[in-house]
Amino acid sequence: MSLIFNATLKAEIAGRLANFSHWTPPAATLKHAAVTVTIGPEEGIAKFLLTRRAPRLNAHAGQWALPGGRIDEGESVIDAALRELHEEVSLVAQASNVLGTLDPYPTRSGYLITPVIVWMESLRDMVPNPGEVASIHPFALTELTRADSPIFLDIPESDKPVIRLLLGPDDHIHAPTAAVLYQFGEVCLKGKATRVHELEQPVWAWK
Repeated sequence: MSLIFNATLKAEIAGRLANFSHWTPPAATLKHAAVTVTIGPEEGIAKFLLTRRAPRLNAHAGQWALPGGRIDEGESVIDAALRELHEEVSLVAQASNVLGTLDPYPTRSGYLITPVIVWMESLRDMVPNPGEVASIHPFALTELTRADSPIFLDIPESDKPVIRLLLGPDDHIHAPTAAVLYQFGEVCLKGKATRVHELEQPVWAWK
């Protein structure tokens, strides 16, 4: 059954985030980035946003992604996340739209990504920035509570499991996006204190 976009769902997610104890990463020289898990309504159903990255980007072209990017000097995590949301999909959000944050996720490419949870009362003004985003895709939050997902894979290059999150009828995503969304589902929708920083990325995403 789909989750209805309403004040009750908003309060549940905000409450679980407020009670969530964040993992503190060890000191490391990682570049800091922020992404948004943006929740909004489509025909009354609560959806989250994924984008398809533009095909001409130098890194990870054409892949599924959450709106986000590197934190500029002097920016907070939230400032950067909301700026990237506006730059990539034209949604204007304020600090009052932010419900909280999840654990930072360290990537193989040298980034520490902090997910910011954003609640939008409308998604009508979404427009993809063609320089960064090929298309925008709202998915029902119930995609993150599927009994058949995620799948954890073993690879010879690492002793950590690779996470594969199923998406729609015949697609899937990997970490870091899959790790972020998996933790969102576990913490915000199921009320669990699940950690994801040791979930692995596939080898092709290590660059």
